Amino acid sequence: MDNTEKIDQRAWHYVNLIFLMQIVGASSSPIIISLGGMVGAKLSSTPSLATLPVSLYSIGMALATLPVGYLIARFGRQSTYLMGALIAAIGGLFAAYGVYSASFLNFCIGAVLAGGYGACVQNYRFAAIDYLPGWAHPKAISRVMQGGLVAAVLGPQLVILGQDILDVPLVGSFLSQSVLALIAIILILSVGRLTTGLVVPEEDKITEQSERQENNVPRQPRTILQIIKSFRFIVAVTAGLTSYGLMMFMMTVTSMAIVDAGHSINHATLGVQWHILAMYLPSFFTGKIMTRYGKLPVTILGFLIIALSSVCYFIGNSVFIFWSGFALLGLGWNFSFIGATALVTECYHASERSKVQSLNDLLVFGASAIASLISGQLYHSLGWINLNWLTFIPIALAVLLLLRLSKKGLAGQD
Repeated sequence: MDNTEKIDQRAWHYVNLIFLMQIVGASSSPIIISLGGMVGAKLSSTPSLATLPVSLYSIGMALATLPVGYLIARFGRQSTYLMGALIAAIGGLFAAYGVYSASFLNFCIGAVLAGGYGACVQNYRFAAIDYLPGWAHPKAISRVMQGGLVAAVLGPQLVILGQDILDVPLVGSFLSQSVLALIAIILILSVGRLTTGLVVPEEDKITEQSERQENNVPRQPRTILQIIKSFRFIVAVTAGLTSYGLMMFMMTVTSMAIVDAGHSINHATLGVQWHILAMYLPSFFTGKIMTRYGKLPVTILGFLIIALSSVCYFIGNSVFIFWSGFALLGLGWNFSFIGATALVTECYHASERSKVQSLNDLLVFGASAIASLISGQLYHSLGWINLNWLTFIPIALAVLLLLRLSKKGLAGQD
């Protein structure tokens, strides 16, 4: 399709509403992530279980990805997202009540439910492309990812503003999750009204028609096993889980490394802020870069930047070095993860959309959950420098697969 072809402005309005949904939805996760360990340590009788709520959040998100895909295929995006927002509202109440009543069990239930909602929020980036032609997909995905930048600021502010509203500290912070969920419901209903009258891009109609046999009987969607065997899918998922997994892996331990190097907690906190800014700020132009230069080159560049972030730590352990490495990790994640997401959109027929998207997210966020769980142990057993050497292995694998995909000419048109 010619990139100059006009797109229905309502389709871009739809993307902007998804962007607002992303802000509201992604603002919930920093609340449970930033407070989960501290509250867990206070409520749990076993110190080793202090971080269990945060782990349960990641596990809940990973386990919910396939059910979310099934529900979308069965009932549509709006109904599924509404269900997710309702679950988030209930989860916020469970977490708040857990803090209020000093119940570790109730707090953990709230964390799992928040993770389930997180699976819906992660699916928003795929929803953004529903009414746009293929060449506009990177721009739409990038637009939605911009919401993470706002959420990274809004979420922690809600923690601060809500912590002392009620008599029991932090109850208000978790109640804000329920308030965010109610706002999400309003936005989701607005999206539902807007999509009335929007049409699927012409190229998708052609794809759907090509999926019909000569007797006009719909071709059966591929099985999960058949999809997994697709080389294009293998490359896209490997890129996604490597990007997200490495980001979670290194983000978890870099703050510890900063403090262990003799720097202050404030230095570590500022490092995280630089990292988050680098994760989401480039989203304002990542889509345009991919449209101009292609998905594969930008995705590969992202992995090379992640590798460069590890190289930084071989130079020294000053605050500037740590902050530079942290920022490069965020920038590399932005390019590689948005690129991997765009590649996933080329891996399915129209009838397989929800199945493939959910399978991708299950693998990607499952890997990130595992990465966050093992990172601390590997940091203490291998040491900081050896840990950074270890990152080159998955990076090399992802880059080699992407180069192979490019050589075989299996990537879609950019």
